[in-house]
Amino acid sequence: MSRATAIHIDLAAIGENIRALRAPLAGQRFMAVVKADAYGHGAVRVAQHIEPMVDAFAVAFTEEAVMLREAGISAPLLILEGPHTASDLALAGKLDLWPVIHSDEQLTWCKTLGADLSEAWIKIDTGMHRLGFAPDRLSSIRDTLLSCGIGEVTAMSHLASAEEPGSVLTKSQLHSWDEITGVWPDGSSLHNSAATQYALSAPSDWVRVGYALYGGRVKGLQSAPPLRPVMRFTSTVIALRDVATGDSVGYGGRWTAQRESVIATLPVGYGDGYPWGAADGTPVEINGQIAPLAGRVSMDMVTVDVTDCPNVSLGTPAVLWGDLPTIDDVAAHSSTIGYELMTRLTQRASRIYHT
Repeated sequence: MSRATAIHIDLAAIGENIRALRAPLAGQRFMAVVKADAYGHGAVRVAQHIEPMVDAFAVAFTEEAVMLREAGISAPLLILEGPHTASDLALAGKLDLWPVIHSDEQLTWCKTLGADLSEAWIKIDTGMHRLGFAPDRLSSIRDTLLSCGIGEVTAMSHLASAEEPGSVLTKSQLHSWDEITGVWPDGSSLHNSAATQYALSAPSDWVRVGYALYGGRVKGLQSAPPLRPVMRFTSTVIALRDVATGDSVGYGGRWTAQRESVIATLPVGYGDGYPWGAADGTPVEINGQIAPLAGRVSMDMVTVDVTDCPNVSLGTPAVLWGDLPTIDDVAAHSSTIGYELMTRLTQRASRIYHT
């Protein structure tokens, strides 16, 4: 490997995060969400490492579940989008996958293929209006699925704004959920990362944890468990140059030196997944110090103002995100969210796993 840009994944940190997130749970079962290649961390490697620590996994669609089964993962696997075709449902029966059922078309497939399913989840739309049945249909859908020969059913919903527990929308969804689960005889699942950390007082036998698993911060949470960032995106300095007052740096000349400055160039850019939209001033750690991004992000390079950073030379290490700055810090300077930054990383940068 000649270019030093790399993505480091600390598998031990995931285990620590699971223990921290599980500690306050009152007997709830823990489902680790590993969709989108475990939020960019590598679904197979992550799942293999944490399988003994969790009760189940969740993925978005059938192909993601098949990949994990082929890698030897035997824990329960929930498919959040459910079957896209009847053949998906047949495969779920063959591989012992748990499909989420959210449409009448899927219900029709269950009538002929449901007997091979050990469990299915029913998605109820409590107000997000993305997927799911109306709440008043839950009982009849349960009866239909059980009559198809499906072993167990679990009711689930998803909160649109769990990081704002006092919002009108969240309160409305919680009210709808309370009415559903008040007469529901089987398992239930509502809590996502934010709801789990806010300890929302709503019935939820299962918690489905994704972003927090990888050390991401829930927006607005004042008192968070001690989560460790699992991903560290690193590079090195490949060039240094003096820039005179008034000279610009990078495409479009967006950044102009307000003083005599020293600019470091790093071999990493939006071709690797670093955000093109990162603003001037986005924090980058250079040799243990925070320095500001200076100039437009290129496909293969970024430029950083290291004028105030002593002892910077060619080969000096840099951290794009990790412990400091965090991925959420970078996202805040890039008009996006940490979820997107995790999942948009390309395969150009080497992934290095640490245990």
